[in-house]
Order: sequence, then C-alpha cells, then structure tokens
Amino acid sequence: MPWVCRAAHSEVRTTRARIIPLVNDLKALMGEIEAALHAHHAGPAGSSAAAVSATPSTRTAPPPTPVIEAVFAVVNNVFPSSPAEEAGLKPGDKVKRFGSVGALNHEKLAKVATEVQQHENRVISVLVSRAFGDGEQDLELSLTPRRDWGGRGMLGCHLLPL
Repeated sequence: MPWVCRAAHSEVRTTRARIIPLVNDLKALMGEIEAALHAHHAGPAGSSAAAVSATPSTRTAPPPTPVIEAVFAVVNNVFPSSPAEEAGLKPGDKVKRFGSVGALNHEKLAKVATEVQQHENRVISVLVSRAFGDGEQDLELSLTPRRDWGGRGMLGCHLLPL
C-alpha cells in the first residue's frame, strides 16, 4: 500500500474513532429525551388541563451532562519568553479546545490560525490535557497571541495535528 494511502487510511480511522463515541453519546441522550417525553405525556388519565396547570411544578432540571472534548493537536515545542510559555503551555500538552476551535472543526489546524489572527493581543481560552503522574489532567489556560514577543509567529509554539 503506498504511503499516501496509508496516511489517508490512518486519518480516516482516527476520525472514525472520534466520531463513534459521539454517536453513542447522541443515541443515549436521544433515548433519555424520548423516555422523558413519554413520561411527560403519560400524565394522570382523566385529569383536566386546568388541574394540571394549577399544580405547581416541582421538577428540577437534570444536571448538565459533562462535555467530553477530544484531543485534536499536541504541542510539539514552546519557545522561551513566548506568549505560549507565558500562558503555561508545555511540550506534550494535548489541545482539546483552542478558543472556539475543537476536534470537530479545526480543519487541519487552519481554524486555529484564524482564531489566533482574530485574537491578536486578546485572550484566547485554551483547554489542554497534561500528563500528571499516572494520569492526565485538563487545564484551562489563557493565551494572548502577539507579534512583539521577539520570535516567529504570534504564539511561540508549534502544534501538530492528531
């Protein structure tokens, strides 16, 4: 198999691996919504609309489902005195969110470049996963892209797409 085909095959496999858990989560949520709708519409038989509306509702909203964000890039290197270093980025950090850019919309990191250009001298929230001991921990960092830091680019780090 030519190298190009293997690379494309690997990218397809990686993308499918990211999509499958999201589809499973969607199916589970749709099942919960369907069950809640059935429960809501299966109210007491023979009750009038006036009786139902006169009863105060004591339901509370279900707790929000945590959003699981997939990693889409890894920090390859960080230059000294750069905006990336000042924000706390370290080589090996796995990027889960870069401003409004995530695993589903980064377009081979093109959207990251756009986000950086649109936020020159303004803070961008960056969610990374960093290895700690035997596990990993998510960290929310504040990165301010700027040209005047003394090096190439506005970040001072190199990101590799996954």
